Amino acid sequence: MANSAKEAVAAFRRAPLLTSLSALMVGLALFVLGLFALATYNLQMALRTVEERVEVVAYLREDARPVDVEAGLQILRDLPGVEAVLYVSKERALERATTELPEIAESSSALEVNPFPASLEIRFAPGSRNEEAVEEVASAAEEFPYVEDVRYGREWVDRLFFLRQIGAITAITLGIAFAVVAALIIATAIRIAVYARKDEIYIMRLVGAKHGFIRRPFLLEGAMTGLLGGGLALLLTWGTHQLVFHFLFELDWVPVSWVLLGLAGGVFFGVLASSLAVHRYLREV
Repeated sequence: MANSAKEAVAAFRRAPLLTSLSALMVGLALFVLGLFALATYNLQMALRTVEERVEVVAYLREDARPVDVEAGLQILRDLPGVEAVLYVSKERALERATTELPEIAESSSALEVNPFPASLEIRFAPGSRNEEAVEEVASAAEEFPYVEDVRYGREWVDRLFFLRQIGAITAITLGIAFAVVAALIIATAIRIAVYARKDEIYIMRLVGAKHGFIRRPFLLEGAMTGLLGGGLALLLTWGTHQLVFHFLFELDWVPVSWVLLGLAGGVFFGVLASSLAVHRYLREV
């Protein structure tokens, strides 16, 4: 293995231009994946932020008894996926309205009767903010006799979950497409490197070198090329993120796990493409 590593490094030194071009092609291919990952992650964060606002509000009748409301609170809190149930009194509802809506604040002093009903605000735990859980909780709240109305913005919630499904399908489809394109570009770059050293491979075959011995330096070279390309893609993606963040709009950077996965993906694609290119060439000779 040590000899194979030395041979891979020597190959880099013998053909620096070819190595640089191969790493550049790998880097540009992975840069496309990096941009896609950046966009996908920020789309996920945006949808998650909107999902955190999903809640069911049950408006109570004027004659609702405190003991019944307390019993309903406990029932709702025990439902699967429910994180918290908050009781909002009529006074608190009016206070919120005057704070959040200036037009109501201006006319609140002239109100003789508080028009806002008391309510129960039902919030969902992370991972349970889905259409089925929302509808189940809303149906349970509607069964209480002291509940006058239940609202959760059905159309808005349906569109939100539809957008999430569309986003997931689009992310998977485009991710696979970009990965295939990246693999093809990397395979082309490695194949050029293999054919540039065809005379060396031919001589090794003449002296009786086995396929495994011939293949190992190229696999290490492919891994090094993939790692260099991954590092280049990381720098380009980071630079793009900084430009967008400072001159267009705020953009979250991807998690460290995604960065490590991208670098590992570059090494994997480099090894795979190198293996396929060497295997094909050895069959031809």
